Amino acid sequence: MTTTPTAPQHAPQVNDAHLNPLARFIRATELDTRMLGMVGALLMIWLGFHLYGVLVNGNGVFLTPRNLWNLSVQTAVTGIMATGMVLVIITRNIDLSVGSIVGFTGMVMGILQVNILPQYLGLGHPMIWVITAITGLIVGALIGAFHGWLIAYRAIPSFIVTLGGLLVWRGAAFLTADGKTISPVDPTFALLGGGPYGAIGSTGSWIVGILGCIAIIWILMRARVARRKHQFALRPMWAEATLAALTCGALIGAVLVVNAYPWPIGIVKTYAAANGLTADPATIFISHGFAIPVMILAAVAIAMTILMTRTRFGRYVFAIGGNPEAAALAGINTRWMTLKIFSLMGMLSGLAAVVASARLNSATNALGDLEELYVIASAVVGGTSLAGGVGTIYGAIIGTLVIQSLQTGMVLIGYGDGSYRKIVVGIALVLAVYLDILYRKKIK
Repeated sequence: MTTTPTAPQHAPQVNDAHLNPLARFIRATELDTRMLGMVGALLMIWLGFHLYGVLVNGNGVFLTPRNLWNLSVQTAVTGIMATGMVLVIITRNIDLSVGSIVGFTGMVMGILQVNILPQYLGLGHPMIWVITAITGLIVGALIGAFHGWLIAYRAIPSFIVTLGGLLVWRGAAFLTADGKTISPVDPTFALLGGGPYGAIGSTGSWIVGILGCIAIIWILMRARVARRKHQFALRPMWAEATLAALTCGALIGAVLVVNAYPWPIGIVKTYAAANGLTADPATIFISHGFAIPVMILAAVAIAMTILMTRTRFGRYVFAIGGNPEAAALAGINTRWMTLKIFSLMGMLSGLAAVVASARLNSATNALGDLEELYVIASAVVGGTSLAGGVGTIYGAIIGTLVIQSLQTGMVLIGYGDGSYRKIVVGIALVLAVYLDILYRKKIK
């Protein structure tokens, strides 16, 4: 008589009885302690700036729907590139050229949609923004592939190649239009940058929130089924329910925040006049909802997470970062992988240029200036180790939020001068690397 093996329940740990309740909770839910630390630091930054405004100015403006909505939009450009920088740094490389690629691809897209395509397709043609965006992605990917080829097949250090790229593409961005600003961009293209019309509204945001919660629950259920199938220890049901409640609660909370931010009264008046609304515009409440740049960042984060955790490509990235020589001996084509990683980084820079130029409603050669520093800082603050082999996509997003929150908070409390913000970001970067060193020593 045969019996069907049953999956073991949550494996009791020998030292569980000696752990405090918080430690037992973390062990049962298997939460990443580094992620919890980053989230805790982010919440402390938000609360600190808000309380400072309350104590000094009599009103806190940081934790308001308006500021949090703007913060999410400001995070999008850097966050998109930070997801790619994670892969670059994991493989023990660096890319200093991403900001200049943003500037160059932005100028190429500006000239294309303002000076070239309208002559052949007609002003306002619906395909202008599509062709422009695709061109930006292709140009960015080709530049990244060229950098990757020099690094992988010509054995030039990534620091030198991308430092040269920083200078070359910034100069090329200036020369494409002799330093002139190209504007305005195509109206449909401009929606990709956010704004009242560049958002999905209240209903769309609730749909995204509900679908996101369904996806979260489905992922947790699939993971539990997989654990049972392979006879791995299962998390307690209360831990599964807690994870679902925390993640869904955060998502629904984000929906409530973005839906609480209304359109400005001036835009409401224009909208009411165009649609024949007779009600007093002051009484009309139209929610922004999630901005399109935020949705683009979310899509990129999901795609990159799947790429890193569910594909052979992702496994190869971590293998190269852990030990490049062993990865090559195992049969991984490390040179071809390096080229693809830098090409992907270039494509994400092109996508960031789409969002940045659309938000600015113009293309300028200064677009993305010094952005490479904030991208690298975001990835490192988010837990990506400069020693290679360690990094997460969600960590890079949280790191971007930390960096952007510091900059925004400095502006709100009256230290908006760029010098102060650079000092704060620099301190945060050094502190993050120091904490990473301490963490690596602890786990050895």
